[in-house]
Amino acid sequence: MSATEEKQQGHRAGGYKQKNKGHKHGKHRTKGEVDRENKGRVSVTALTKKQRKEQRKMDRRHKANQLRRNKKDMVLTEKRRLGSRDGPPHLVAVVSLHAGVDAGAVTKLLRGEGAGGLLHQEHCITGISDSFGMILPRFKQRFTFLSHSTADIHSLLDVVKIADSLLFVLDPTEGWDSYGEYCLSCLFAQGLPSHALVCQGVFDLPMKKKIDSRRALSKITEIRFPDTRLFALDSEQDGILLLRHLGTQRQRKLGYRSRRSHMLGQNITFTPNTPAEGTGGNTGLGTLCVSGYVRGRPLRVDRLVHICGHGDFQLSQIDAPQDPLPLIFTSRPVKLGKGGDINMLDTIEDEAPVRVLMKADPSSRESLQNEADVDPMDGEQTWPTETELLEAEEARKSKRVMKVPKGTSDYQATWIVDEDEEENGEIDEESSDDDDDDDDMLDEAMDGDDEEINSQDAGSCGSEEEEEEEEEEEVCPPERVGADQIYDEHLDETAEEEGLKRYREARANVHFPDEVDTPLQASAKNRFQRYRGLKSFRSSPWDPMENLPVDYSRIFQFKNFERTRHRILAEAAEVEEEGAMAGWYVTLHIVDVPLSVMESVQSGKPLVLVSLLPHEQKMSVMHVLVRRHPCNTEPIKSKEELVFHCGFRRFRASPIFSQHTTADKHKMERFLRPDAPTVVSVYAPITFSPAGVLLFRQHNDGIQDLVATGSLLSCDPRRVVLKRIVLSGHPFHINRRSAVVRYMFFNRDDIMWFKPVELRSKWGRRGHIKEALGTHGHMKCVFDNQLPSQDTVMMNLYKRVYPRWTYDPYVPSSLPWVKRETPVEEDDSDME
Repeated sequence: MSATEEKQQGHRAGGYKQKNKGHKHGKHRTKGEVDRENKGRVSVTALTKKQRKEQRKMDRRHKANQLRRNKKDMVLTEKRRLGSRDGPPHLVAVVSLHAGVDAGAVTKLLRGEGAGGLLHQEHCITGISDSFGMILPRFKQRFTFLSHSTADIHSLLDVVKIADSLLFVLDPTEGWDSYGEYCLSCLFAQGLPSHALVCQGVFDLPMKKKIDSRRALSKITEIRFPDTRLFALDSEQDGILLLRHLGTQRQRKLGYRSRRSHMLGQNITFTPNTPAEGTGGNTGLGTLCVSGYVRGRPLRVDRLVHICGHGDFQLSQIDAPQDPLPLIFTSRPVKLGKGGDINMLDTIEDEAPVRVLMKADPSSRESLQNEADVDPMDGEQTWPTETELLEAEEARKSKRVMKVPKGTSDYQATWIVDEDEEENGEIDEESSDDDDDDDDMLDEAMDGDDEEINSQDAGSCGSEEEEEEEEEEEVCPPERVGADQIYDEHLDETAEEEGLKRYREARANVHFPDEVDTPLQASAKNRFQRYRGLKSFRSSPWDPMENLPVDYSRIFQFKNFERTRHRILAEAAEVEEEGAMAGWYVTLHIVDVPLSVMESVQSGKPLVLVSLLPHEQKMSVMHVLVRRHPCNTEPIKSKEELVFHCGFRRFRASPIFSQHTTADKHKMERFLRPDAPTVVSVYAPITFSPAGVLLFRQHNDGIQDLVATGSLLSCDPRRVVLKRIVLSGHPFHINRRSAVVRYMFFNRDDIMWFKPVELRSKWGRRGHIKEALGTHGHMKCVFDNQLPSQDTVMMNLYKRVYPRWTYDPYVPSSLPWVKRETPVEEDDSDME
């Protein structure tokens, strides 16, 4: 190649030419620069990604608009169906929040002719006298109103669970009283549907007082209801405006009921089982026929139904009777029947025969089994060998001579404990169901010692007290003595003593958390044999399947609860074509229902039932995250029986409390903490979240107080809850990093048994036991730094705890709420 040809082609750089970095100007490369640098080269992964996911800008915009339009149409369709021809009637619950207002006056004004209702059906709900159905052709809607007393808080909560709208009746001057505030706290914690506020009596006030009253009432209501309109209901025109607002307002969606089919029983009948139909001829069971409108999701006959406050039951068939409140518009005048009701014969065709929509297939419907089958042979050892059988036979034949009282039978003699067994101090680990509370025995013993000391002190100065009492009797007037006797008649001394004892325990737990005293007479090795030490509470391992109680063989466990929950809720959200659709008026035949359900309906309580999702009838360990309600200040102890409102369920159980952390182990709380969220663990049927939770505490007089509110957390039997006890000792001699500690143990064997457990002090020192000194519990300990003389040496021991199996789905009605006060002591000398 000549020099001229090489010059024409240009110079080609070699492979070792230096390439300098480009200037970093702080700006990213544009798409055009990237394309120019790539020069059309496209990677295989990027090419397939573009083909699958990447769209043009206009396509992405069109897709977003379509999704937005579909959601908007879905919401509008659901809103227009409520109260229309294709949907159920708009269910409105009238709730009075003040003792001085009358909810019946509100319903009387709304059912009047001036409100525009052409058809109303009196007493449309069995057991509730103040209930009626009404059709408004002007708005092309139909309503069902019911007014229930707020005295029974459980019935009120059940009604609110299925109501589409709430109508709160307020006092024109005060708004609501203390009990109304209590009801609002319960309703907000459970989940409040769409609502409206009304008050009566404002029209009768003078103009100036009318403006001041509305202004003061608005100031009161804006705390609880900042965006809710207040309606004055004094005339028929006000009633029309209120009905228009109820029919067009935005409906609030509650998660726990939007995924399940639910119903309010309107017409209820009970047919007892014949001896051939009942199980073993039990005449207490029967078939309950409940008629009402299906709400929420479609109702399937093979699913279980739960009646609030009574339990789970099966369906036999679903019928389709005539709709008692059809939305019919006619141009001819409507004739009134007897009693002022609309004559249904002139507006509706002759009643058609009842159609059977579907019948349950016994092979495909869900079972009522809520507990797992327990095999008592699971976990047993292998069959004993012949040698072991011979040894057992010889031990049985060899009789031990024992001195027994005269007249003692052989059976009674087997229960007499020998002196050698008492000295050995053998403890049967399975002797009682309350082994988790055995460390409280020392506290009770200490309380007993204090009571004895106090009684001795009281005996020494008993004469002085008698003299003082005689002086008081002489000084007190007879009127005062009579008033004191009347006051004492309404005072429960047993409840006062229990409350004071619980208050002292809670206060001791605040000042000295988890501290217990080592018994003097018994061995600490046997006393705390269920406890173990942990090097680190955060990182030390604890097997969740180790030493499980017998109750764990009765529950169900998911391999992955969250995945199962997402799958079941996704299936429930799909459009179903089977079952009774939402808005249909149907009759459910519920089999094997106890007579107490019908008696509850006849006493005036509403019947609310819900269709359960798969697995929701099975028992497991449920965890609830709650926070202490500010209106209740009484101490709530762990494993104390409480009343739960969890979604549609209502039951009684004895839970345990634990801290809410992200670790694999959680520390148990002896009392419900007022300043932090607490996890409540309980044996209960499975419920898929979201669901609101309310905790009530029932007193001996039947009154139930709201103690905590929260939401459902998870279902996890493997969640480890550890109970901690702290053994404390006093440094006797201190020599730099070593110290002699006493009062933690009282014999040498206990020191050698707990020697591997790490020690710590309240001032942050850490150490271990080096050796035992003598035989009276003194021990030499070594720490990481010098121990202050005023410090306290402590040892942490842990054991796993479980809830008590006291689940009971039958909850009695609560009496009216009464505000209580926590007992307060003036002297704190006993806590020093």
